[in-house]
Amino acid sequence: MTVLTGLLIPMLGIMLGSAIVFFTRQQMSELLQKSLFGFAAGVMMAASVWSLLLPSIEMCDDMGKWSVLPASIGFLLGIGFLLLIDMLTPHLHFGTSQPEGPRSHLSRTTMLLLAVSIHHLPEGMAIGVVLAGSEQADAGISSMSALIVAMGIAIQNIPEGAIVSIPMRASGKSRWRSFTLGCLSGVIQPLGAIAVILLSAVSVPMLPYMLAFAAGAMLYVVVEELIPEASSGKHTNLSTIGFAVGFVLMMTFDIVMA
Repeated sequence: MTVLTGLLIPMLGIMLGSAIVFFTRQQMSELLQKSLFGFAAGVMMAASVWSLLLPSIEMCDDMGKWSVLPASIGFLLGIGFLLLIDMLTPHLHFGTSQPEGPRSHLSRTTMLLLAVSIHHLPEGMAIGVVLAGSEQADAGISSMSALIVAMGIAIQNIPEGAIVSIPMRASGKSRWRSFTLGCLSGVIQPLGAIAVILLSAVSVPMLPYMLAFAAGAMLYVVVEELIPEASSGKHTNLSTIGFAVGFVLMMTFDIVMA
């Protein structure tokens, strides 16, 4: 699989999800939102474990019992990196009126898009690091594994695209503008992937750390954002079901198709 294909597949998921706005003008139901948040959390958690953390540890088998050290360091750095971005970026989550991060004069729409971009950044990093690993003969990451990660993130990008575009439409924006904003919310994803690919090309020995770094960044989003949003209010059982479906789907892809 070429790098370009790996970058385009997840963006296609965002575009498909954003395009749902052309078929509805109503706000997304709470039932559907809970299911989609849970599903996205399940996919991201499974990808973090099977596609990122385990390969990171396996790449360091020659370190014996210390093979977990690079993964541990990278994981904690990834958590810290997303925590810092979350603290320094003014953003606003859907369904809330109180912005997070430093005070700013940015519009509500801009802060909503920044919140979604924070979600997409670690996904882009995950795509970039597995694509970089698939280009290294001794990394133990096949082209099929990279394709699986790209496909898994593309699948969970579909509901994330809809979660952006449909509320934009419900707030009074045109369908085309809502669709465009939904697509733009995912622009950070390929940019993050490209940055990681370039960095890994400079320092191949850093690959185990970078795999775990991406896992930590993704799990930060899961624990800090997706799970709280999915578990608040009513119908939380649907978010649990969505999580289970997303987790099993991504796990199956990674084990069966790799």
